[in-house]
Amino acid sequence: MTEPAPVFASGVDNERLNAQLRFILEVDKLKRVLRRNLLVDGSRRENSAEHSWHLTLCARTFAEYAPEGTDIDRVIEMLSIHDIVEIDAGDTFVFQPGDVESQAERERAAADRIFPLLPADQAASARELWEEFEARQTAEARFARAIDRLSPMLANWHNEGGTWVRFGITRSQVMANVKLIVEGSEALGSYATALIDDADRRGYFRA
Repeated sequence: MTEPAPVFASGVDNERLNAQLRFILEVDKLKRVLRRNLLVDGSRRENSAEHSWHLTLCARTFAEYAPEGTDIDRVIEMLSIHDIVEIDAGDTFVFQPGDVESQAERERAAADRIFPLLPADQAASARELWEEFEARQTAEARFARAIDRLSPMLANWHNEGGTWVRFGITRSQVMANVKLIVEGSEALGSYATALIDDADRRGYFRA
């Protein structure tokens, strides 16, 4: 684990600050975790830190499509930390059955290690957000998950099928993810369905 520089600031709780710094230095590793999908321009694979950043902007931009009363600030907080566990667990490709089956166990072990690097109060808050995202029991979590599922669809469509073509994905496999988008936002779900219809017409799915 990377340790913070041994510098002591006056007028602050240095033990607390050092714990926060350890967490910040640790989560920098998320920049190294590569996802399967390419950037929209097709130039290279996206990393998980970029993915999380982009989702937070999507949440703010698409806020009007969230269910009435949704706390968008909470959605953004959720999206900013939801993939931190991939530092240990790696990115799980949703169309790889073996990886999906072990995902929950791998990610929970990562959460058990990484979030406690923070001071206790912040660790509890971050863990609560992560658990909420995973459970999908609130409007905020469902909207966050909808955006998380829509993002790679956009990248794949702009890359002439992207991972759908590369891994021989079927329309029915992708539509299972569209259901999660509909669950979080009817408007974004309708758009995702239209996007998949168009991708199907373009021949991006395995028959």
